[in-house]
Amino acid sequence: MRGFSEGLLMTIGCLLLAGVVSSADVYGLKEGTPDLKSAGPLAFGPEGILFVGDTKGAAVFAIRTGDKSGDPSKVQIKLDDLQGKLGEQLGASAPEIQVNDMIVNPFSGNVYFSVSVGSAKSPALARVEPSGKVTRISLDKLEFAKAALPNAPEDVVVGEGPRQRNRRNDAITDLAYVDGRVLVSGLSSAVAASSVRAIAFPFSDIDEGSSLEIFHGAHGRLEDNAPIRTFIPFVIEGEPHVLAGFVCTPLVKFPLKSIGDGERIKGTTVAELGNRNVPLDMIAYKKGGKSYLLMANSARGVMKVSTDEIGRSEGITARVDGTAGQKYDTIESLKGTVQLDRLNEENAVVLVRAENGATSLKTVPLP
Repeated sequence: MRGFSEGLLMTIGCLLLAGVVSSADVYGLKEGTPDLKSAGPLAFGPEGILFVGDTKGAAVFAIRTGDKSGDPSKVQIKLDDLQGKLGEQLGASAPEIQVNDMIVNPFSGNVYFSVSVGSAKSPALARVEPSGKVTRISLDKLEFAKAALPNAPEDVVVGEGPRQRNRRNDAITDLAYVDGRVLVSGLSSAVAASSVRAIAFPFSDIDEGSSLEIFHGAHGRLEDNAPIRTFIPFVIEGEPHVLAGFVCTPLVKFPLKSIGDGERIKGTTVAELGNRNVPLDMIAYKKGGKSYLLMANSARGVMKVSTDEIGRSEGITARVDGTAGQKYDTIESLKGTVQLDRLNEENAVVLVRAENGATSLKTVPLP
């Protein structure tokens, strides 16, 4: 369990012990059917609450799973033909299943998936238990809450041919829960469209978030129009930060406290990890007394990135050919990994796509 403020936990604990309210009441959840238009980035919060980013609908949903017991320290998962088994539960063939995100429930060790089904890209959620059992999560009569983003990009296709694009598809690119807030990266409707928000949970008023400017070493210029692709909260020298990966592949840090309504953030680029690449997923972990990042990529394999001296104030501010900044190793044993999440102190769960397109899910030791 990460990122919860002590005060919030004490308040909730007292209410529950007193039997005054249910957890649904505490978090503002109401029974109904979430009107998901898509199922994208995932994050877990308190008491097994699952946050789901709906990029098409430009909203974040909080869904009570009731999945609060288990022992992630003992979980070992090995499941072949993941898309086929998901398809069996979702009424589709393996090629019709597109996995959008994967996350481990830190309370139970069960693995959750957001999925698009068929040509209509119908949204669905599913769970894989340590035994390998795959279950579709029904969206009927769930306890949930919804936070609509106030300034999402318009849902319209522009351009032609290979330049054709719908910016709404990047309205939400990643999520995390930390200290009573849901962090949301993506694009807004602003001219400086790269955006990061901190939405209080339980959901209340939602501001317009902050625009984010970075220096992209591979391009040799400042940029404020490309979204974060994956990020994690990370404490640097005692201060909470966000570490974010962008296309082609700058790694950028900025203080968590800098996120605010209408504020403009200038991130510090701490690494350039190679161009012509999209970072897909990222986790942080400790090994041998040191902290590392593990980043899955579209074209550059899985990188084990050192966080040594990541707290330095200077960043990359000049054009870079190749790589620079934080050192990394490529983990050849994790070739084909497209999604990953930390399972416990020693292991991660990875989603691997083979060269023939087949997908598998397995537990691996953290390198």
